[in-house]
Amino acid sequence: MKNWKKSILSLSLLGTTLLGGLAPATVFAQEELPAQVQAIKDAGVFKVGIKEDVPHFGFLNPDTTEHEGFEIDLARLIAEEITGSADNIAFTGVTPKTRGPLLDNGEVDAVIATFTITEERKETYNFTEPYFIDEVGFLVRTEDGITDFAGLEGKTIGVPQSATTKDLVQAEADDQGVTVKFSELATYPELKTALTSKRIDAMSVDKSILAGYVDDNSQILDIGFSPQEYGIATKLSNDELHNYLNELIAGWLEDGTIAELLEANGVQATSSDSE
Repeated sequence: MKNWKKSILSLSLLGTTLLGGLAPATVFAQEELPAQVQAIKDAGVFKVGIKEDVPHFGFLNPDTTEHEGFEIDLARLIAEEITGSADNIAFTGVTPKTRGPLLDNGEVDAVIATFTITEERKETYNFTEPYFIDEVGFLVRTEDGITDFAGLEGKTIGVPQSATTKDLVQAEADDQGVTVKFSELATYPELKTALTSKRIDAMSVDKSILAGYVDDNSQILDIGFSPQEYGIATKLSNDELHNYLNELIAGWLEDGTIAELLEANGVQATSSDSE
């Protein structure tokens, strides 16, 4: 078993040790906060970029107009840790294309938005240690009868703009000797609409994201590849804030708080035996 799969298993096992209720509000009491963290406390608001179109992770519920999901709860927990109240938070919806610029111009303090950690991105932003590990997958129309990677030969794959997905799918296609074409769209709802209207043949993003878009006429293929690690991103110069958040995440992974939040939001670790 690969190391990343062991990490997923460990995360899941931690979740079984905490039953009922949400995580404890305070994990690391600090008498004196680092200056960059103290500045957030003084401002009285933690500004965070989140997804609004990923059910179970970061979602703006149209019925309640409330944000909900695992990453929303994680952001609220950080706000409570810093300011003393989970309500002292300002959400900004981001896409893969906008989340970097919003960090650069200081409109958000951090991005918690299924942001995959890569060596290239770590040259531009700080990332905490991963709080979730996922893999890339495909959502296809059930009526098309596609069941494996070979079935995607000659097909058009819909992928999000400015994400790592296109390169990862191309690399996997090259390894398997499969030729595919791509259509890049800005949002996940646009990708799902394109799949339904048959402008693309498959939608490809991380499998936890696909789980929010599957319906009676579509299915997630039982294959996965290229494990993706999600971390909290901050501006590269905000090293004090980064170190503070990294300590929080490390502690919450160890004590099971992260696993509890995942379970509370119906998020399951994904894995595949197809590799």
